[in-house]
Amino acid sequence: MENILDYGLAKEIKISEIEGVRVGHAQDREAMTGCSVLIFDEMAPAGVEVRGGGPASRETTLLDPRAMATGVNAIFLSGGSAYGLDCAAGIMRYLEERGIGFETGWGVVPLVTGSCIFDLSIGNGKVRPDGEMGYAACVDSEKRRSDSGSIGGGCGATVGKFNGPDTCMKSGLGTYALQVGDLKVGAIVVVNALGDIYDAETGEKIAGMLKPDKSGFDDTARAFLERPNGLRNVFTGDITNTTIGAIVTNGKLDKAMMGKVAAMAHNGYARTIRPVHTTADGDTIYAASCGNVVTDVDVVGTIAAEVMARAVTKAVERNIP
Repeated sequence: MENILDYGLAKEIKISEIEGVRVGHAQDREAMTGCSVLIFDEMAPAGVEVRGGGPASRETTLLDPRAMATGVNAIFLSGGSAYGLDCAAGIMRYLEERGIGFETGWGVVPLVTGSCIFDLSIGNGKVRPDGEMGYAACVDSEKRRSDSGSIGGGCGATVGKFNGPDTCMKSGLGTYALQVGDLKVGAIVVVNALGDIYDAETGEKIAGMLKPDKSGFDDTARAFLERPNGLRNVFTGDITNTTIGAIVTNGKLDKAMMGKVAAMAHNGYARTIRPVHTTADGDTIYAASCGNVVTDVDVVGTIAAEVMARAVTKAVERNIP
């Protein structure tokens, strides 16, 4: 199957090469949870598309084109389930100290949105990302990171959880970016999916639910079909899921168009995660514009699907023993 790189018009870059955005991470490796943050140099027009049935999110209504806010100052991807939303307080503190946010006349109010994965069943579920961890991730962003692996919001991520924790696999956080002419589009994603993961380029299964004897991969989609009268076990605490990610581009697009980019980027999930967008997943993608390159929303959306698919692959590749 041909992909964007096959045309010879795009080149791979690091997400840190996209101007106007910084990525940082903080984590507790013993507790296996963490937080990742994208900090924008200027208020970034942003959109969001939620297709999973169980999201844990903060301030996503800011991204509605009808809302007054012209953009956001930061997006976070965190562990800790809904408890992890607390990391936003530290992100806001970091931004306020630097005078970054919406000016009210009585001081700035940083506009921070983001989502969390459920990772309480791995490591120590009593330790969750908080304000201190959010602040630490912001400080880390000053290093302009482009890492993939078991870091930040992906520290406690796992995949292939339909039959419970004994047959799932470790996952993590992935980043990937492409440049076409002056246009740059990057993706960052925390892969904590119920389903199995397939390589974005080859279509080969690379992670997911294991057979009971760990001799190889089982098949989550087949397991769904074997239980056509009900899948209630997907709601138990041990296998709660969500894949959360963000697209960033130096292309100049408004809030409404970035919402469309976020929607198109979900095609990257569909290429690499099966099943995907279930009621037991909180699958969410944000998309933000942090540059002034003249472009077209459909071009950015097409590239966004590609970089998101490859970022999903990176998230898993870096965690395969």
